[in-house]
Amino acid sequence: MEFLLNALKAAAEPTRLRMLALCAHGELSVSELTQILGQSQPRVSRHLKLLCEAGLLDRFREGIWAYFRLAERGPCAELAHTLVDAIPADDPTLALDLERLETIRRARREAAAQYFRENAARWHEIRSLHVPEREVEETLLRLVPTEGVRDLLDIGTGTGRMLELFGPRVGRAIGVDSSREMLAVARVNLERAGLRNCQVRLGDMYQLPLPSQSFDAIIVHQVLHYAEEPSDVLYEASRLLRPGGVLLAVDFARHEQEVLRTEHAHRRLGFDDAEVSGWLAQAGLLPGPVVHLPGDPLTVSIWRAVRPAESGIAVAPETPIDLVSGVLS
Repeated sequence: MEFLLNALKAAAEPTRLRMLALCAHGELSVSELTQILGQSQPRVSRHLKLLCEAGLLDRFREGIWAYFRLAERGPCAELAHTLVDAIPADDPTLALDLERLETIRRARREAAAQYFRENAARWHEIRSLHVPEREVEETLLRLVPTEGVRDLLDIGTGTGRMLELFGPRVGRAIGVDSSREMLAVARVNLERAGLRNCQVRLGDMYQLPLPSQSFDAIIVHQVLHYAEEPSDVLYEASRLLRPGGVLLAVDFARHEQEVLRTEHAHRRLGFDDAEVSGWLAQAGLLPGPVVHLPGDPLTVSIWRAVRPAESGIAVAPETPIDLVSGVLS
């Protein structure tokens, strides 16, 4: 009863109710809320602190920045959504706030587009070396269960494409990346797609600030070749996977395209099947057959592994198979 009363008291103030409504539309920083509300930053910060303490908003750090969004879990999450839904859609104050929010979003889109233009040539150069992304994505969709995936994690989310792909199929999806610029692009893409169940976070793929066994599916898409210790990335992913959960690691098969190391900062020139499957087994996962999507000159490999009901089981990797666009049972 006490936490409910505290939450109601926290929301019973015009500015804080406006903040709840705005944060229901996506993640916003203190400076963005200050622009929209037309109030001082100390005052906005004070209101946000009360709403977070009451469990109505979630707060996430991103370097020196902090982002806020409507609470998704906890005893007051449902109340937060109920309060927002109760605000009349034709409220003039809310309408003005949403107009200012759209101005913020437009600035985000422009900044993301600029970053994308500056880097698109480099990304296109790599994409031209392997099969179309559409084939990779269609295969990934077949490898993730259509039911039972409530929470999905995308490690090294980049532009958030995996979240766009899987967001409509899962209850909640989180993307983590170490680049604030890439997260800005991902946020714009998720807003454009209307995927409010998806969010992105700044994080280190070796030490993710997430509780153990909290995801039903985890994707590591074109990330391992950047890692100093790819096995450690997979071990950390395994920690976060629930029993019965699925991990998909997507990367290049072993190759000799040295240009990817010298001009695109790839630490590793692809991987052998047994190498990655061995890492997955050492992390306590059960590796399955490897899917190969041959390209010219790069082959995209997809390693699929499942966390057994009993953790800590090391198993020998299965024999890999070659598929152009196969379906695994």
